Amino acid sequence: MLRGAVLAALAALPLLGGCDAPPWDQDGDRAATARDFPPADRPVAPTVSTKWSTEEARDRVNEAEDVMDSADVRPGMTVADIGAGDGYYTVRLAQRVGANGRVLAQDIMPEVIERLADRVARERLDNVSIKLGAVDDPRLPAASFDRVFMVHMYHEIGEPYAFLWRLRPALRQGGQILVVDGDRPIADHGTPFRLLVCEFEAVGYKLLSYDDKQHAGGYLARFVPDGNRPEPEDIKVCDNS
Repeated sequence: MLRGAVLAALAALPLLGGCDAPPWDQDGDRAATARDFPPADRPVAPTVSTKWSTEEARDRVNEAEDVMDSADVRPGMTVADIGAGDGYYTVRLAQRVGANGRVLAQDIMPEVIERLADRVARERLDNVSIKLGAVDDPRLPAASFDRVFMVHMYHEIGEPYAFLWRLRPALRQGGQILVVDGDRPIADHGTPFRLLVCEFEAVGYKLLSYDDKQHAGGYLARFVPDGNRPEPEDIKVCDNS
């Protein structure tokens, strides 16, 4: 029953995605919905795989459990997994938050969402929902999430200022955004930590904590909203030099 319901919902995804996807400008460079925001002065890493490593290798070093412990993920929470890929964190977050919690798994690639939906149905993850996002908008419901995870995907965000600005209202009171990434150039599929903090601060967040997580491929940075969101035209672009 669950698999049938998920796949039935997915049947509408290409049509819905086509309606909701932002129209592109005439140059084909940026989504029209992002043009109120400054473009990032940095490259964007291409998506080469939906997997950072094998799930078995990640579990051997206790990656997800350690990251979730550091993020203080507890039963009953509502959590988003942005750039969920094949669902490594989605599955483990679902187990951690339990039957009274909720996980929303989001990705911008319809084919990835379809594979993930099949896994959610196959593993009977009744507390998981699936969402198709956009390059400049995670499309999350407002005031809904205690934690938002962005694991090994931040360097693939092409419109960081628009994306982070639109993400902020999705947090509940006390909500946090968790970024796991490597402290290396974006061309090498990481995000320099200095640049990460700068981009978050530019749209109204502050760094709550930094943890070295080499077994998870780099660092874990936690951010919380700080003050008011700036108007899009007032956002200061970070220097990536």
